[in-house]
Amino acid sequence: MKSGKLPLPPLTSARLLDQVRERVRYLHYSPRTEQVYVYWARTFIRFHDRRHPATMGGPEVELFLSWLTNKRKVSASTHRQALSALLFLYGKVLGVDLPWMSRVDRPRGPKRLPVVLSPDELARIFAVMEGEHRLFAQLLYGTGLRITEGLPLRVKDVDFERQAIIVREGKGGKDRVVMLPLSLVPALRAQLARAAALWRADNTSGRGGVEMPDALDRKYPRAGASWSWFWVFPQATHSIDPRTGVVRRHHMYDQTFQRSFKRAVGQAGISKPATPHTLRHSFATSLLQNGYDIRTVQELLGHQDVSTTMIYTHVLNVGGGGVRSPMDALPTPPAARAD
Repeated sequence: MKSGKLPLPPLTSARLLDQVRERVRYLHYSPRTEQVYVYWARTFIRFHDRRHPATMGGPEVELFLSWLTNKRKVSASTHRQALSALLFLYGKVLGVDLPWMSRVDRPRGPKRLPVVLSPDELARIFAVMEGEHRLFAQLLYGTGLRITEGLPLRVKDVDFERQAIIVREGKGGKDRVVMLPLSLVPALRAQLARAAALWRADNTSGRGGVEMPDALDRKYPRAGASWSWFWVFPQATHSIDPRTGVVRRHHMYDQTFQRSFKRAVGQAGISKPATPHTLRHSFATSLLQNGYDIRTVQELLGHQDVSTTMIYTHVLNVGGGGVRSPMDALPTPPAARAD
């Protein structure tokens, strides 16, 4: 008996973009992936004058990708993202498995060294940030978390006794454990106290209950309203869940934090193109500078392949890794004599 992948269930939605959403959710992809795939499917359809993708094929896909590269001047990563969305549209939604899908070129972007902040630059950025935004930035740097891993942290995932933070379903759907920076313990306890006040207010007003992963809200109907499942960094206001239409409290918005971090970089007088992800790069580089082995750093970052982690060793070698420039060995010229 041959083993193989189980066939996907029939779609129930009538509209194509709703079918994309339905299939993404069935496969447990993230809300961000859903948003991206719907965006590229819509853009592809509009580019071809609203023709249905089922009536198109390889030439239309390659024409669209060529337009993105030559007219829109998108990066290689954006090109790959659009291609992945279209392959998902044809393969998972329309059920089309044609030979041209495997022949579409996948561009390779230039290998660039990540931007890394020095300890002085980090201190200047943290100094101009305030409140939970500063704490969250410090936590990203102190643990190496991705912003998408730090924002949905739950109260139950912060273990003060073991001095650890549990990362649930990181990139690739894997859990891992990272260290809890001891210097952040007082600020984290204060943050949890503020979060607890919002949690109590929600329960009092009858709006208790945060978003739960998968089907846990059906299996444990009251868990979403419990303190252990509440956000460490809750948003100050309620919002409508785009998937369910339920009004509830979400965690801090990524756009809100990214804008705050960008302002802080400017206020600190730093000219590097630093983003919140730069804090993760700086974390990894600092560990390697302090003598930790590459495998330990790989595990903390949650990289599947150590080759991904190796990029930070190249950052350490920038400038020759201690090699003295011959310019610095030239004798100082005598000062010019004034007439």
